[in-house]
Amino acid sequence: MTIPVKNITDPEISCSNCQACCCRLEVMIISDTGVPERHIAVDEWGGETMLRLADGWCSAIDRDTFMCTIYENRPWICREFEMGSDECLDERAEFM
Repeated sequence: MTIPVKNITDPEISCSNCQACCCRLEVMIISDTGVPERHIAVDEWGGETMLRLADGWCSAIDRDTFMCTIYENRPWICREFEMGSDECLDERAEFM
């Protein structure tokens, strides 16, 4: 019996059509990547997350282009979140 191998990424999703749905998720900062302080929220226990503004989007996302304004200094979790992955597709489906 052959088990089908699932494609990890969806070729339909690219930088040109990404809607940055993942930029609405809570992102914990668990390592130092150089995220500027103005984009960091600190909870009552001292935990750090990416700041989300009143519209629900990450403060580092450019609202016109949906591009990350701190891409080179983005948190580890953002670096690991793969465009077109199962998690990405789940977020897109929920957002749409």
